[in-house]
Amino acid sequence: MNFSNALIVWYLQNKRNLPWRNTLNPYLIWLSEIILQQTRVAQGLPYFLSFAERFPTVFDLANADEEEVLKLWQGLGYYSRARNLHKTAKTIVFDLNGKFPKNYNELLKLKGVGEYTAAAIASFAYNENVPVVDGNVFRVLARYFEIETDIASSNAKKEFRALASKLLPNGKANQFNQAIMEFGALQCVPKNPNCEICVLNNSCLALKNKKVTQLPVKLKKTKIQKRVFNYLIFRDEDKNTLLQKRTQKGIWHNLYEFPLIETFEDINDFETLELIQNQSFIVNEIQNIRLINPVKITHKLSHQHLSVSFWEVSVAGKIKDGIDCDSVLKFPFPIVIYNFISKIWE
Repeated sequence: MNFSNALIVWYLQNKRNLPWRNTLNPYLIWLSEIILQQTRVAQGLPYFLSFAERFPTVFDLANADEEEVLKLWQGLGYYSRARNLHKTAKTIVFDLNGKFPKNYNELLKLKGVGEYTAAAIASFAYNENVPVVDGNVFRVLARYFEIETDIASSNAKKEFRALASKLLPNGKANQFNQAIMEFGALQCVPKNPNCEICVLNNSCLALKNKKVTQLPVKLKKTKIQKRVFNYLIFRDEDKNTLLQKRTQKGIWHNLYEFPLIETFEDINDFETLELIQNQSFIVNEIQNIRLINPVKITHKLSHQHLSVSFWEVSVAGKIKDGIDCDSVLKFPFPIVIYNFISKIWE
């Protein structure tokens, strides 16, 4: 049995029962693919179910308020995916009369839809003969064919896509693409794969030449930026606080947060008080300031590591444009702030 057929047979016997596999609806398939980008299935599944229930059609999503979409997305990270999801839904409804593009090339024109996502939707919903290439596919192909091309290099995607295209059985794009990704997720896993039970172990070149742990090759390392965030939780006599929306480009765009002072290193209460007085956050007299989380919270993003502190700042009088402390959780927050409010802050 050749490589492609062996994968499909394995898939039909071992595939997980996932809701987006039980439909040809391009909207639900698109929704699942956006949610699962850079997200494990176990983490993404509850979000998919929530979105599918709240927004069962692309029309429901297009007519939603962005803050509701961001709130439902809260905790998934990479929030630009949620904003693009919402914008693309509007494009489909208002510019395309609610009809999804029917092929790979047209799908590529949608905001937030790249080569992989377009190929996934086109093959899963329409069975179009286009290959998918994601991390799982890189790994399976690199090991099976002993390909030593650096998958982070500029030409890697083109090389692997060409190979996947040759392997794609005509008329079976849906099954083959699902199969090779599922195989990488369940069998040909990144660390310690069980090659003894692998259906491809008789012909896998990496196994034959003892290179399973060395493939795929990925040389480029992500440069990590370290940042120090000091959040100021103002409290007045009526238990009101201040929130602000992150409108600047960068992480957490359009999510809410407490007033923020970013510093180069950790600071004490005297330094924090001095920095507050140099800002325009608030005009009330400061009565007391305390660090709520004595142990620094480290929040790791793909390219940034944040050291996060939360300072409670009690002030005299009433805060102008303040928000009731008990109602803040209705806003969409970065998960590090949401967890602080729901688990630490009283």
